Amino acid sequence: MMRVLLVKLSSLGDVVHTYPAVTDAMRAIPGLELDWVVDEAFAPLARLHPAVRNVIALPIRRMKKKPRETFAEMKDAVGALRGGGYDLLIDAQGLVKSALVGVFSGVKPRHGFAKGSARESMATWFYQVGHDIPETEHMVTRIRKLFAASLGYPMPTTAADAGLVPDFANTGIRTRSGDGIVLIHGTSWATKTWTVEGWRGVAERCGTAGLGVKLFAHGATELERAGKIAAGLTNVEQVPAGGLESIIPVIANAAGVVTVDTGLGHLAAAFGIPTIGLYGPTNPGLTGLVGPDVEEFLSNRDCAPCEQARCRIKPDFGEGPPCMADQTPERVWAALARRLRLASLGSV
Repeated sequence: MMRVLLVKLSSLGDVVHTYPAVTDAMRAIPGLELDWVVDEAFAPLARLHPAVRNVIALPIRRMKKKPRETFAEMKDAVGALRGGGYDLLIDAQGLVKSALVGVFSGVKPRHGFAKGSARESMATWFYQVGHDIPETEHMVTRIRKLFAASLGYPMPTTAADAGLVPDFANTGIRTRSGDGIVLIHGTSWATKTWTVEGWRGVAERCGTAGLGVKLFAHGATELERAGKIAAGLTNVEQVPAGGLESIIPVIANAAGVVTVDTGLGHLAAAFGIPTIGLYGPTNPGLTGLVGPDVEEFLSNRDCAPCEQARCRIKPDFGEGPPCMADQTPERVWAALARRLRLASLGSV
């Protein structure tokens, strides 16, 4: 029996992108025992995968804000990893902070991305074994290759499988076949946002088709945008801000999702929900949606993807940069309707 300690601390999308590698390992190594070290903010995500035995939640974000108050808690949590009887550790993050967690755990050998492959080259100083995996590949593929190389099995040729869908009934998360459409409009970069007009256009068409719409909002900017999207539309519900424990069931029960490039969109795709992704400044070939029922719209502008949080073409773009504003609600709705097998409503 092999015992493995996985370090993947954050963020939401990065944690979700690790699921297929965990699925691969579970299938390749019978009896594998895998424990996952993750920031406490994302622990609910790590617990979703059926192959994960234990989740070790670290107060990393809290420690940044209140280091003195949380130091002892962090020390105890990391110290508890010692003596866990692990055969090896995989750092799938590639950052100095994740590498240091590995060092403090005392687990050897520690595997990770090699210099030139890791996000922070200094992290490679703390590994016993580094694996050279091109940064030009999708992150899901890179992590799958890292697991295969670290654990000694051939890289599977099958499509990436998050491993979540068959376990809906067991986890009790998904209770019915679909509960309206979730529009995920919030994201970390202003350049990744879509226009209010675009979101309203999709929401209106959902209403005409008899579909309810749910909107998440976190923070003043997202709340303001959600209010504008929902204004006057009786089929739109603004979901109160909450933690992942309250957000996950809403995503899991959605009939469909439209999303910009953000972590919750990746979760929807991993759940197997029909998911439409809108991309402008970022490259979905590197960090795009991975799931059995996804469709991505990319900008055809020469400047895209620029991978920039600030638009050099129109810095004061207001709502959605040009590369995102090019996407039309008609086109997005047609794709969603097709995924939901509502082809007759595609022109609504």
